[in-house]
Amino acid sequence: MRIVRFSPNSSAGLGTDPLFGVLNDQDQILVLRGDPLFGGIVPTESKVALADVRLLAPVIPRSKVVCVGKNYADHAAEMGSDVPKEPVIFLKPNTSVIGPNDTIQWPRMSERVDFEGELAVVISRICKDVPAEKVDDVIFGYTVANDVTARDLQKVDGQWTRAKGFDTFCPIGPWIETEFIPGSQKIITTLNGEVKQSEPLSSMNFKIPQIIEFISSVMTLLPGDVILTGTPAGIGPMPAGAEVTVLIEGIGSLSNKVSPRAI
Repeated sequence: MRIVRFSPNSSAGLGTDPLFGVLNDQDQILVLRGDPLFGGIVPTESKVALADVRLLAPVIPRSKVVCVGKNYADHAAEMGSDVPKEPVIFLKPNTSVIGPNDTIQWPRMSERVDFEGELAVVISRICKDVPAEKVDDVIFGYTVANDVTARDLQKVDGQWTRAKGFDTFCPIGPWIETEFIPGSQKIITTLNGEVKQSEPLSSMNFKIPQIIEFISSVMTLLPGDVILTGTPAGIGPMPAGAEVTVLIEGIGSLSNKVSPRAI
């Protein structure tokens, strides 16, 4: 099931507030009542064509975005690091989240802004100390993410909060796929149509059960929290005006353009 969040066209007669829906194979959206993370999947009688809406970030992370660093061996190597013995985690603020086709804003204090295509997990309920064998009980679904990073600031700071925390630095979308099962599906990132990253999700060092078990042993997870699971090798800069697309087989693709550098 593909859960979308969207802004309807004024001609659809659905008002102007963002809505949730279920996208079917005919590119029709069955409108839902409320937020499915908090009220369940409750359909209405309204339908709207995908072509008549603007897709938004499919989840509103009211609390946090938790990220895993260096979770692919080849990416750790290109960063000059070994694979960590346990997950390396950091946070992106929820204010960094944007949706498909939104613009990544290049901050004035950075001279290099990089893409990092990633699989994202959406948490369904309040949970703490989740054992690996029970993680399916707390997963609402999966989506696609881009862990945008000001690489020069990351090197200067020696930690990652500023480099990864700017507004617009966490594109996610285009929807949440509730029936996705991570396996050998490829994650593919293109920059202006040129493939830069291509690797199966099975190359992750720490798999989803280990990641959620570890993170939930550190902090309580809340409904709508998003977990970014790491990026494969091939990261690189996005020039001003470039378009970056992250595709995960079995979910969909997420595209965003990059603004000129702020003056």
